[in-house]
Amino acid sequence: MAMELDDRKVTILKAIIKTYLETGEPVGSRTISKYSDLKLSSATIRNEMSDLEDMGYIIQPHTSAGRIPSDKGYRFYVDQIELEKDNEVMEFKEMMVQKVDKLELVLRRMAQVLASNTNYAAMISGPSYHKTKLKFIQLSKMEERKLLVVVVVEGNIIKNTMIDISDNLTDEELLNLNILLNSSLNGLTIEEINLDVISKLKVDAGAHREVVELVLNEVAEAIRAGGEDLQIYTSGATNIFKYPELSEGDKASRLIGTLEHQEVLQEFVAEVNANSDGDSGIQVYIGDETPVQSMKDCSVVTANYDLGGGLRGTIGIIGPKRMDYEKVLRTMQNLMDQLDGAFKKDER
Repeated sequence: MAMELDDRKVTILKAIIKTYLETGEPVGSRTISKYSDLKLSSATIRNEMSDLEDMGYIIQPHTSAGRIPSDKGYRFYVDQIELEKDNEVMEFKEMMVQKVDKLELVLRRMAQVLASNTNYAAMISGPSYHKTKLKFIQLSKMEERKLLVVVVVEGNIIKNTMIDISDNLTDEELLNLNILLNSSLNGLTIEEINLDVISKLKVDAGAHREVVELVLNEVAEAIRAGGEDLQIYTSGATNIFKYPELSEGDKASRLIGTLEHQEVLQEFVAEVNANSDGDSGIQVYIGDETPVQSMKDCSVVTANYDLGGGLRGTIGIIGPKRMDYEKVLRTMQNLMDQLDGAFKKDER
């Protein structure tokens, strides 16, 4: 029955090959026995080396008692290195998954701490990618007065849409529009596609400015697509009942309904991000300043946290207009510092 390489033989073989690669000299059992992680006697190592020789992984030059790797030994060593690299990649992916899971737990806990410390309602959005760049646009003729618009943004998010146009385009006109759109917009974020860029694009498009306008709408939708599944964690909704001005009539039920409605909160976060213009500082919305109708009787304090790499999220505290602003601002700043410390340090 053919012998198999057990863990001990693998360890000894790798030690022989590493030592030989470093010294260029045949390797003896005494040298291998000095490897601290082996903890084996020279006699045991000699027996294992004899087995490895019988299996064809090492050979013994005539002039020496030591061994050197055979071609088969080198092949095993190289395959092991490749396997270890694959395992490292898998471990890295698993680590990133664990980091995301850890972040979810941290965010849930942070929402609870915010609500508990302030006696108001709290919400925290999970991180999403901001400043997503446009990678590619392709316009293709489908049928009479219809174009297929393919928009690809960072993260390889692809959006395909059919648009209706008022006039048919020739192949040359379509080619020129594709060149114009890609040369003008590729590599830009939604924030960078500003009025100046759009105006110049429309002028350059001439008679086809209407097509450009329709395509720009699809580009904006594709860039924003990443936020549709944004997870938002809330806590302390029932704290609303502690404040008469928020609990009278159906105010409290409307407000609590808002805090349980992910889509409304996602729209709120999108509005906050649009207003903040990328600023991570703390903002205060009082009464009618709040973007959500059901929060018009409240004050809302928000801040954006930043985990680096374009990953950002929003923290919000919702309470009465007579909230303790000093305490809220201090609590929020402390939690943002903790979040920054917990995750940005992992990247250093």
